[in-house]
Amino acid sequence: MSESLLNPKPNKTVRAALLGAVAVLALGGALGAVNIAPQITTSAHAEAPLTNASMPSFADTIQRVRGAVVSVKVNIVESANDEAGPGQGPQGMPRLQPGDPLERFFRRFGEEGLPFQMPNQRQQQRRGIAQGSGFIISADGYVVTNNHVVKNARGDVSLTLDGGKTVTAKVIGTDEKTDLALLKINEAGSYPFVDFAANAPRVGDWVVAIGNPFGLGGTVTAGIVSARGRDIGAGPYDDFLQIDAPVNRGNSGGPTFDTNGQVVGVNTAIYSPSGGSVGIGFAIPSSTVKDVVAALRDKGVVARGYIGVQIQPVTAEIADSLGLKDNRGALIAETQPNTPAAKAGLKSGDVIVSVDGQNVDGPRDLSRRIAAYGPEHKVSVAYLRSGKEMTANVVLEALPDQQRADARPGRDNGRGEQLDQKFGLSLAPASAVPGAGKEGVVVADVDPDGAGARMGLRSGDVILEAAGQPVTRPSEVSAALAAARKDGRKAVLLRVKSGDNTRFVALVTNPAS
Repeated sequence: MSESLLNPKPNKTVRAALLGAVAVLALGGALGAVNIAPQITTSAHAEAPLTNASMPSFADTIQRVRGAVVSVKVNIVESANDEAGPGQGPQGMPRLQPGDPLERFFRRFGEEGLPFQMPNQRQQQRRGIAQGSGFIISADGYVVTNNHVVKNARGDVSLTLDGGKTVTAKVIGTDEKTDLALLKINEAGSYPFVDFAANAPRVGDWVVAIGNPFGLGGTVTAGIVSARGRDIGAGPYDDFLQIDAPVNRGNSGGPTFDTNGQVVGVNTAIYSPSGGSVGIGFAIPSSTVKDVVAALRDKGVVARGYIGVQIQPVTAEIADSLGLKDNRGALIAETQPNTPAAKAGLKSGDVIVSVDGQNVDGPRDLSRRIAAYGPEHKVSVAYLRSGKEMTANVVLEALPDQQRADARPGRDNGRGEQLDQKFGLSLAPASAVPGAGKEGVVVADVDPDGAGARMGLRSGDVILEAAGQPVTRPSEVSAALAAARKDGRKAVLLRVKSGDNTRFVALVTNPAS
């Protein structure tokens, strides 16, 4: 979310910070006295000093592309009601129920034209400005920026072009899941624009960022691609480029170029203890941007495919429990009823290894692939079940706005049946725990130093299956562990429900003391 100039609240913790706001920071310091001994060369063939010719220059590239980069200014409105606590109106005034004597008092004075309003109705709105960056992608004036830069816009967005001219633009569409937005300049004309790169940059390639950091429009910084495929927890389709070209607040939505002047990413976040650049920035890769922008330009929204499964990574322990040779693919923790996956026969415990012949690296890779196909698309899914590879044809549906399970398991405040002390788990039948339902075994208590806690089990979790078999009593979990230990297996696969989510946990059979 873009930050405004109204009420900045700096976060002192290290975080992935969105870059959409402008803040004036004093960047300075004192240089200490440093004595540097003069270099004395005794060789007759002294090395020539470094010249500009031996260092990379991006001047030609910048000259070609900077005309397409714009500064984005957004008028936003915030309500003081957002600051009020529970049960309070604006400025801490109580929220009045209909019929309350004070409610009639305020209403009467308001009807008589006196300067009183109902506390529940008083809207103390504060206006401010959020700023970011963007870039033009077509001669007729389509502009890409971040969703968090324009999401609170009231009316048209103001753009400042490279030459200083200001124009207005309307928001064509936004996509919160990838933090992208598409604008269209209102004034007809032929605008300079840039193209997206056809190929992804490699780690170590030079990149250049141009944007509006701290409101200082037209700023150019350079660095390299530090990593690819970063997941920073910003959304379900994280696949960021990590760059060390300095980007700061206000760079949000601005482009990252390769040395050919093509856009390889859209700057969207930084990792910083202070809110300023420490050399760790994140950009949405151009491959994602192109697909999202095309959808926004065509329909104003992004329609994504949906398969209807909860998935998780295949760890080495889980692979061993399932008898798999490696830990590739995405493990289905639960198949939602009446979804494409359920209709195609996919079940919990299946491991999806490829889609349309393309290998699946993990859960996020699968999510991105399925989403990119869009609804009503038919895909061939290869999966492993009991060590055998099988295939299913799945007809995708539209991604629902929200997915929530119907029931939440309750928690038992007492102690249940104790497993071996090394596991640190106390279990009880779900049927004996109020609110936990009739299926499974509830984790009643967890020793924070035990093997169960190290594997991620928590009090209130419900174990639905152990080693692929439904369980209803703690003794069945103990038996599954004993059988696995006898067979020489390193872990037992538990299917566990936590709140609204279901996942698999590989519980080691011989935990350390």
